[in-house]
Amino acid sequence: MVARVFTIPVIPEPKRRRAPRISDKRYIEGQKLLVEAMKYLAQSDPDANRDAIGLLSEHFRTQFRMTDRPAAD
Repeated sequence: MVARVFTIPVIPEPKRRRAPRISDKRYIEGQKLLVEAMKYLAQSDPDANRDAIGLLSEHFRTQFRMTDRPAAD
């Protein structure tokens, strides 16, 4: 059995713009919480927690936008 994939190209509309992203305090708090968790794991036992730190780091790098900045406390 052979499957065929058809794609229909869509020409982007230059007039259509994305809505600006609005910072959400809960979103920023989530970033801070992940960073604190990684710090805690690294300080308590870096060798034993290496996999957990890697998992949190990967989640942080893939789920958060690089343009986000923590809110000033």
